[in-house]
Amino acid sequence: MSVIYVLLTISIIVAIIFFTAFIISVRSGQYDDSYTPSVRMLFEDELVKPSSSLDNDSTTEKFENKSIQLNKSQKL
Repeated sequence: MSVIYVLLTISIIVAIIFFTAFIISVRSGQYDDSYTPSVRMLFEDELVKPSSSLDNDSTTEKFENKSIQLNKSQKL
């Protein structure tokens, strides 16, 4: 009979932990925008066109750095 009390106590503690985690996630805004994350993968990454200059190697590196920065900022 004492096992039932232990199991009830453990289940109530687990329920309180999950309820607290749910309240924290709702307050942090995790469920505010439920549409955009599901559609975001359908859009292509926006590419930045390199500006015309005489040095093509440095322009290519700048272009790659900007595209990497854009990809990182979109993921955040």
